[in-house]
Amino acid sequence: MTGIALGTPQRRNRTWVRTTIGVLLTAAMLFPVYWMINVSFTRDQDMRKSPPDLFPVHGTLEGYRAVLDQQLPYLGTSLVIGLGTVVLTVALAAPAGYALAKLRPRGGGVLSFLLLVAQMVPGIIMAMGFYAIYLQLGLLQSVPGLIVADSTLAVPFAVLIFTAFMSGIPGELIQAAQMDGARALRTFWSIVLPMSRNSVVTVSLFAFLWSWSDFIFASTLANGGAHEPITLGIYHYIGNNNQQWNAIMATAVVASLPATVILVLAQRYVAAGVTAGAVKD
Repeated sequence: MTGIALGTPQRRNRTWVRTTIGVLLTAAMLFPVYWMINVSFTRDQDMRKSPPDLFPVHGTLEGYRAVLDQQLPYLGTSLVIGLGTVVLTVALAAPAGYALAKLRPRGGGVLSFLLLVAQMVPGIIMAMGFYAIYLQLGLLQSVPGLIVADSTLAVPFAVLIFTAFMSGIPGELIQAAQMDGARALRTFWSIVLPMSRNSVVTVSLFAFLWSWSDFIFASTLANGGAHEPITLGIYHYIGNNNQQWNAIMATAVVASLPATVILVLAQRYVAAGVTAGAVKD
C-alpha cells in the first residue's frame, strides 16, 4: 500500500508532463493554420507590422469578399473533380479488391505488388505521360481528363484497402449466397459491398482529398483552360495579387473547409476502414 501511495504522485506528474508535451506539440502543428486564419482577417497596411498582431485587432473581410468575387468558379470545379474522382475510384477499386480478397485469381500476389509499386511512381512522371496521351485524345484542359488522372493516384491505394477489408468478411456468408443461386456479381453487390461501408467511406475520403489538393496534374493538364481547380485558382491569384495576402489566405481557409468537414464527419469510418484486416481472429 505504501509503494502504491508513493507511486501515485509520480504517475500523476508523468501524466501532466505527457499532457503538457502533447498540448505544446499540437499547438505547434496547428499554429500555421491559426496564422493563416489570422492573416485572412488582417488589413493590407498591417501585413508588415513589426511585431505582427497575434490577433486581427483591426479585422477586415476584404479577403473573403475577394473569394466570393473571384474564386467560386475554381471551388465549383474542384468539387466536381473531387466527386467524379470518388465515383470512378470506388467503381474500379471495389470490384478489384473483392476479386483479390475472395475470388483469388491467378497472379493476385503479383498484382498486389504492382499496386504497391504504382504508388511509388512520382506524380510528375505520370503527368508527363498523361499530357502526351491527352494531347492526342483532345482531353487537355478538361474536367474528365483531370478526374481520370486523379483517379490513378487513388485506385492503387483503394484496391489495397478494399482487399484488406473484404478479406475479413466471413466466407460462410458468400457461400450461403452462392447456395441460394447468387453469382459473383450479385454476391458482391448485395452482400460484400454493403458490409464494406467503412472501407468505402475511407477510400472515398482519401480519393476526394487527393483530387482536392492536386496541383501537379492540374498545372500540367488544365492550366489555361476554362475549368481550373482551386489549387490553380490560388496559384494564379498569388501571381496577380502578390500583395493582397489576406485574400490569398482567405482563399486557403475557404478551400480547407470542405476537406475539414468531411474528415470530421467520416473519422470513425476511416479509423475502422484503415485498420481493417490488420488483426485476424
